[in-house]
Amino acid sequence: MKKKVFALLLCGLPLMINAQDAFDVLQMSQTELRGTSRFQSMAGAFGALGGDLSVLTQNPGGIGVYRSSDLGITLSLDFNSTKAGVDKMNQTNFNVNNVGYIGAIRLDNETLPNLNFGFSYNRLHSYNRHYVGGVADIPTSMSNFVADEFVNVPQLDVEDLLYGDNYNPYFDGYAPWAAVTMFDMPTRTNGYVGIINDRGDGMMQGLFGEGTWGDGYYEVEERGHADEYNIAFGGNFADKVYWGLDFGILDLDYTSFQAYEEELENPYIMMDDEDLLYSDISNDHTSADWGIYNYLHTKGTGVNFKLGLIWRPNQFLRVGAAFHTPTYYDMRDTYRVSTSLKGYQYSNLLYNASKESNDGYNYSGSYTISTPWRFMGSLAGVIGTRGIVSFDYEYVANQTMRIGDDRGNNYPDVTDNVKYYFKPSHIFRLGAEYRVNPSFSLRAGYSYKTTQVEDGVDKYDYNIATVGTNPAYQYDNSVQYLTCGVGYRYKGFYTDLSYVHKMRNSVYNAFSPINDEFGYEPNVSADVKDRNHRVSLTLGVRF
Repeated sequence: MKKKVFALLLCGLPLMINAQDAFDVLQMSQTELRGTSRFQSMAGAFGALGGDLSVLTQNPGGIGVYRSSDLGITLSLDFNSTKAGVDKMNQTNFNVNNVGYIGAIRLDNETLPNLNFGFSYNRLHSYNRHYVGGVADIPTSMSNFVADEFVNVPQLDVEDLLYGDNYNPYFDGYAPWAAVTMFDMPTRTNGYVGIINDRGDGMMQGLFGEGTWGDGYYEVEERGHADEYNIAFGGNFADKVYWGLDFGILDLDYTSFQAYEEELENPYIMMDDEDLLYSDISNDHTSADWGIYNYLHTKGTGVNFKLGLIWRPNQFLRVGAAFHTPTYYDMRDTYRVSTSLKGYQYSNLLYNASKESNDGYNYSGSYTISTPWRFMGSLAGVIGTRGIVSFDYEYVANQTMRIGDDRGNNYPDVTDNVKYYFKPSHIFRLGAEYRVNPSFSLRAGYSYKTTQVEDGVDKYDYNIATVGTNPAYQYDNSVQYLTCGVGYRYKGFYTDLSYVHKMRNSVYNAFSPINDEFGYEPNVSADVKDRNHRVSLTLGVRF
C-alpha cells in the first residue's frame, strides 16, 4: 500500500502559521550557475582548479592557488522565457554577477609559500520569473479541496470561520485560513455567501459537484534575488595542498504574487444568500467566477561557513573537496490575501462578493530557516600545456532543511514534512578549457541537477501541507546548463565572455491532490519550462 500523508491544509499552532512551509523553504534554498564568465563558461566545474574569484562561493580551497592578487567584476544580461501550457512570458534582466578581490601575500617559504585573503560579492540566485496558464475541464475545484480539509479538522465548527472582514489569517485563532478566506463573504447587497458553504450537517461544500464543469487559470509572478558576501583566507603547503576557509553573509529578497481563478458552470452556489443550490438536480443554469490572490514579500539575512581543499599529487592531476554548512537565515514575511466570487443565473449577476485579510492591509511575521548542507567532490586533469578537463559532483541534502520560530526553535511538523517530501539532489558539472595560444582560450561545459522531491510527490501520492492561505506549491524536476565562452589575457589584464543556456523543468500545483482511503481525486497542475539565455562579461586585472 502506498504511503500517504494525511496533513492539514494549514498547521494549527499560532506560532507556526505565520511562517512558511516546506516548499517555500526549498524555494529560498536554491542556487544557480552564476559567477565570473570563466567559471560560467566551464559550467562551474572549478572545484579542483581554483584560481578564480568564484571559488569563494564553491571551493574556498581554490584561493590557495593564487600566487598574485586579482581584482574583477562580472556583468550579465539575462533573457528569460517561461512557458506553462501554451502561454509564454518573456523577461530581460541585467545583473552584476560577481565583484571580487583576492590579495596574495608571498612568504618566501618552501613549506608555506603564500597566504591569501579575499572578499567577493556573488549573486547566487535570481528569482525573476512570470508565467500564466489555464487548465480546461478541471477535475475538481480548489474550493472542494479547502472544504475537504476543513472537514478533516474535527475540533472546528462553522463558528471558527466567522472572522468578518478584519482578520489576520496568520495569527488569529486556530482556523484553517484558506477556509476562513472563502467562507461568509460579504456581498455588495449586505448579504453573505461563500466559495465554501455549510451544508447544514456539519460538513462543508465546495463549488464543484456532480454536473459541474469548468476551467482553471493561474498566474505566478516572482521577483528578487539571493546575494552572498564572502570573506575568505587560505594558502598552500609546499604547492601540493591548497586550503581555504570562507565566511558567507547572505541577503535574500523575494516577492511573489500568485492568483488562481475558476470559471464554473452548474456550481454549488448560494441562492438568495441562504439556500445552497445543488447543481446536479437543478435546472437553474447557474455559473460562478471566483479567485484567490496571495501577495508575499520575504526578506532575510543569513550566515554560512565553507571549508575547502585541493590536492595536487602531480603536475597533471588535481583533486578537490568542499563542505558548506547550512545557511542560517532570519526571515521576515509581509503578506496579504483576498478572494472574490461572482454568482450568475442565466448570465444575470446574482451577487458580487469579496473578502480581504485585515481590510487589505499587510501583516508581517518573523521566523528562521536553515538551508541544506552541501558537499562537493572534484577531479581535474591538465593535458599538456594547453588543455584542462574538470569534473565536479555536488550532494545537496534537501532533507535536512529546517524552519522554526524567531527564537530558532524548529517546527516539528514542517521538519517531518521536509523529510517526507524531499530527497537529496545531485549536481554533475563537466568543464573544459583549451588554450589556443598564451593569450586566447576556448571553453565549454555542461551541468545537470536532479529532482529534489520524492517520487510520491511527483506522482501525486501525497497530500501536501502548506501554510497560510496559498495552497499552491512548485518544485523543479531537473535543471540543465549548456555553456561556452572565450578568454583573452594581455599581461596583467584579462577579459572573459560566456554564454549560458539554462533549461529548467518545473511543476506547478494549484493545490494538493486529495488521496486517501476513499479514493483519488486529482488536482490542477501544469508543467512549467524555463529557457534562459545569459551573456556575461568579466573584466579584471592581476598584479
